[in-house]
Amino acid sequence: MTFTHRHLLGIEHLRPEEIVTLLDLAEEYVDLNRAAKKHSDALAGLTQINMFFENSTRTQASFELAGKRLGADVMNMAMQASSISKGETLIDTAMTLNAMHPDLLVVRHPHSGAVDLLAQKVNCAVLNAGDGRHEHPTQALLDALTIRRAKGRLHRLNIAICGDIAHSRVARSNIILLGKMENRIRLIGPPTLMPAGIAEFGVEVYDDMAEGLKDVDVVMMLRLQKERMDGGFIPSEREYYHRFGLDADKLSHAKPDAIVMHPGPMNRGVEIDGTLADDINRSVIQDQVEMGVAVRMAAMDLLARNLRTVQGVA
Repeated sequence: MTFTHRHLLGIEHLRPEEIVTLLDLAEEYVDLNRAAKKHSDALAGLTQINMFFENSTRTQASFELAGKRLGADVMNMAMQASSISKGETLIDTAMTLNAMHPDLLVVRHPHSGAVDLLAQKVNCAVLNAGDGRHEHPTQALLDALTIRRAKGRLHRLNIAICGDIAHSRVARSNIILLGKMENRIRLIGPPTLMPAGIAEFGVEVYDDMAEGLKDVDVVMMLRLQKERMDGGFIPSEREYYHRFGLDADKLSHAKPDAIVMHPGPMNRGVEIDGTLADDINRSVIQDQVEMGVAVRMAAMDLLARNLRTVQGVA
């Protein structure tokens, strides 16, 4: 299988064939997760530590479930109650963990680049579960798997990513991944929520939902990242929903079989209409959650294989 990386820190360094390798393996884990016996021994004998410096529901739960289903010893560290809160540096924390000889380290951190820094200081495989505004690679991979299963392919699709692009690591990882797979990407949102120089990424930028959603195959909505905003980026949530919140009227401009996505958590009535989010004929939001477990199983399996190869263990 084509996947030679020691860590999964972002999408940027993955080649298209490596993305396909990971998604193909994830397909096998979708089947396993739907079976009566949901366990594999791919990570048997290995230790997985989850370090979440930011709150998380879906990502942390799915990484924990993924590790346990693969047979790993899984430990969740309560970072809010850790020595970090007493003034310990990230490097000291890394060195302490390294002395415990973990095999897989899953890290979410509020600062861009922090996970990469940790990866340089430890001997185990590191998976980025989201770092600041930088990247969220497993989210982009699970989105890709969801799209591929719904559309039958992951190339030459028209895909709209809508909302708070400026503060979203999910948007960044998806733009990189979907671009690598030869898709046409449109970004839709108010100018205040568009990063400077975003057009250099080879995307089309719109500030009108009707125009931007015209004939798209996939509509990916994003949460307003209020915790990362330090100013007045929108007039009000009501006004934002009126102009950029997805409802049936705005969705009518997309293709009749267009799918609706959202990485969660959702602000119903702000970025998406609740009825539309629950419409099983259009929304694949629950499929994204299911694909998240399978993709994280595949990512940890591939990294563990490379780890064992380095260690000389068959």
